[in-house]
Amino acid sequence: MLKGKSAIVTGSTSGIGLGIARCLAAQGADVLLNGFGDRGEIAALCESLGREFGVRVAYDGADMSKPAEIKAMVANAEQAFGKVDILVNNAGIQHVAPVEDFPEDAWERVISINLSAVFYGTRYALPGMKARNWGRIINIASAHGLVASANKSAYVAAKHGVVGLTKTVALETALTNVTCNAICPGWVLTPLVQKQIDALAEKNGWSNEQAGRELLREKQPSETFVTPEQLGELAVFLSSEAASNMRGAAINMDGGWLAR
Repeated sequence: MLKGKSAIVTGSTSGIGLGIARCLAAQGADVLLNGFGDRGEIAALCESLGREFGVRVAYDGADMSKPAEIKAMVANAEQAFGKVDILVNNAGIQHVAPVEDFPEDAWERVISINLSAVFYGTRYALPGMKARNWGRIINIASAHGLVASANKSAYVAAKHGVVGLTKTVALETALTNVTCNAICPGWVLTPLVQKQIDALAEKNGWSNEQAGRELLREKQPSETFVTPEQLGELAVFLSSEAASNMRGAAINMDGGWLAR
């Protein structure tokens, strides 16, 4: 479906981003991975993905809090693949604290990586997409881009901002073959969520398994985690011609979280 297309997926050396990158590669897209980790392990991951799916796989370690590095990442992808057809803005971090106790540096970093990086990635990839009159921008927001939770002020603010930015870009590209949509996952068992489970287990003296169940039970009626693979297949659909008239959508895949 995506043979001949090329994609950047930020925050894709693990978790949701890697799941999305794998699904895009499985459909024939060349993929540039981004994220932190051991360079040797990342090199092996790139080689493995390329061999498994018969596509080109590159890597850029751009820090998503630094606009100049985001700009260079897009340029590197264009040099490696000739173009950037699909941009998946996925990188994100979390910090949990009440507003009055929320560290100022943590606020700035969450907003920078979860929201500003989405703007900069879009800002630098969009001109090429518009010039070729084809592109897909997929922003990984969150259920927290549509509803709030206590003690997550920066994350909720950033993800609401991502949904608003998605709508604006969709309007600005409405007369082109470039689309912009957001995916809003519920709980996904990523390293980010695992940290919250660990903290919950420690706080209440629970096992890790019990803490995971309690986390799900509070918000997600299905009581099962959304998987990176499920989100990846949704990203594939949004990249397809079948989704060419989906513009500015914020699609929740959340086990019923927002149905309450």
